[in-house]
Amino acid sequence: MELPEPPTAEEARAELGQLTVAPEVDVPGYSRAKFPHWATQYGSCDTREIVLARDGDQVTQDGQCRATAGSWRSAYDGAVPDAASKVDIDHVVPLKEAWRSGASQWTTADRRAFANDLAHSQLIAVSARSNRAKSDRDPSDWQPDLASYRCTYARAWISVKHAYALTTDEEERAALTGMLDTCA
Repeated sequence: MELPEPPTAEEARAELGQLTVAPEVDVPGYSRAKFPHWATQYGSCDTREIVLARDGDQVTQDGQCRATAGSWRSAYDGAVPDAASKVDIDHVVPLKEAWRSGASQWTTADRRAFANDLAHSQLIAVSARSNRAKSDRDPSDWQPDLASYRCTYARAWISVKHAYALTTDEEERAALTGMLDTCA
């Protein structure tokens, strides 16, 4: 399994144009628990372990599907963690950002699907440091340290927001447009 390729820059521009622009609302009631994540995908393999195996190099897993060895190159900052414990699985569109952009109206099943989405460019293995620096911020407040990844990141962000009919605010839209302008 490979990381799903986000749409081209041209397709992403078209999808960005189709997103509803609305002020971001800090809807009360957010909790990560409302987005059940790391669901079992098959056997004893959960979403996190599948992404670790997919995004890593020479990953070995034990009988419980846990990554026991390997390395991962973090697309956000270029770090190369050498242990799964140093890797976070990032939701490209953070759960709280999704909540503020429309997911607060979803069912728990819809939020579970979003939090465990392996079909879109929503989940990526990155350094724990870069994921924590990002937190729940959108592209108007945070962009990958590696400028060379910003085009891909914007394409992935837009694709996920488009697939789930989430809204975007003016600042976020402007930042994404600027990031798409870096695409070759």
